[in-house]
Amino acid sequence: MRVDILMGGPVAFLREELGFPVSERLMDYQNWWENEGFALSLEIDRRGTPHLKQFNERGERVDEILYPPAYQYLLSAGYAAGIVSEVAHRHDMRLSYQLGFIASYYDPGLYCPYTVTLSTWVPLYKYFEGPEREYFLGQFGRTEPPYWQGATWMTEIGSGSDLGNHVHTRASLQEGRWYLTGEKYFSSNVGAQVAVVAARPEKAPLGPKGLALFLVPRHRQDGSLNYLIRRLKDKIGTRSVPTGEVELHNAEAYLIGDAAQGIYYILEVLNFSRIANAVGVVAHGLHALRKAYEFARERYLFGRFLAEHPLFQKELAYHYDQLRVAGALAWLAEQWLEITWLEKPPYSQRYAIFRLLSHLAKYWTAEVALKAAHWAIEIWGGLGILAEFPVERFLRELLITNIWEGTRHRHLLDGWEILRKAHLTEALRNIWAIESAAPGLLEELERLTALPESEAVYLIEPVFGRLAETLGRLTLEERTFRVLAG
Repeated sequence: MRVDILMGGPVAFLREELGFPVSERLMDYQNWWENEGFALSLEIDRRGTPHLKQFNERGERVDEILYPPAYQYLLSAGYAAGIVSEVAHRHDMRLSYQLGFIASYYDPGLYCPYTVTLSTWVPLYKYFEGPEREYFLGQFGRTEPPYWQGATWMTEIGSGSDLGNHVHTRASLQEGRWYLTGEKYFSSNVGAQVAVVAARPEKAPLGPKGLALFLVPRHRQDGSLNYLIRRLKDKIGTRSVPTGEVELHNAEAYLIGDAAQGIYYILEVLNFSRIANAVGVVAHGLHALRKAYEFARERYLFGRFLAEHPLFQKELAYHYDQLRVAGALAWLAEQWLEITWLEKPPYSQRYAIFRLLSHLAKYWTAEVALKAAHWAIEIWGGLGILAEFPVERFLRELLITNIWEGTRHRHLLDGWEILRKAHLTEALRNIWAIESAAPGLLEELERLTALPESEAVYLIEPVFGRLAETLGRLTLEERTFRVLAG
């Protein structure tokens, strides 16, 4: 492996391993993190979860999130760099995700506000046709304050994966206006100016097909609070994004698109976040390896520095190689997002391929990065579990991102389902040289999709893990992100 790439940070990885041209803007953003941002990020993490001020001196609900002093400065740097504006104004997904790769290298929690803001903008841009459309869209994409932030609130107390059975928030239409009543249990970026929220309109059927997607502003038209924050979560990591419990009491809302298509809009929102998660965890895993290597260069054991020991070199090379492949898979999925994100239901087969790639990437990158972080702590030994040193944070952050936007079980099952329903095995054969790279893999996929779920569950993970790694390695070898044109 090339240690110079590892030590060069996220920009070096994008340029040298993935072959992306690197702009001055990316270098400036990385340099800012190295010189200022990472130290501030560590300070915010050590201070813990932001505080919630619920009442003012007159006893009125204000539900104000109180951040550490450096938080707004840290957050503003990403918006100023264009992490949201590049999509909102120029539809440049790649640059946005590259900036997110850099942000997440240092702080995955901070990448969440940018991600959910982008994920709020997308359904507004694609599906919202109300008279307020231009106003709402015009608030996003600023590179100078004040920044409008978005949020995506789907999860309720019962589950985040089984939305069809566990979204109990009700939407009622009263005199031509929509109102939501219910509770959201994991509400990331709570306090955002607007959120997209899953709810079930009155008389809608049970199950996922009965869900619709709504836009919920922070304030009502009369200026009062439109949703209440019951409390903030005291999390072990991702402390740079406030996550809370939200109460909706007849909250003013705007229906996005066709209520009957709501579940598809919800899944589109989640797919944007899943790609961000895949990209981000690879970056953070690379930072964990860098810290392990920096420590090993100074740790003198058994007559030489730890970095000189063959076993250390072997294991560092293994984890770095796994992250290289995972990074290629994440960016392959991102390239497919670029060519499919404007599609609307009913979707094409190439969108089905993107869906499969999104599940593979979210599942496999999270597993690989988490193992790298665990290894980094092992290298630091007892020092690795001390909060005064930064290495234990990598594990805390990646434990959370491992379950963000769906656990591995959900992605394995959803990936198997789309592979089976869309008959994608032949499409995989035609796009990638899978047969030569992994003999027998396509036949295994065909047998897997022919099985009932009760039998397939025992076989999905090893087969999908092999598919994920194969696609990543093929992408690295070809030095191109193969996508369908047209």
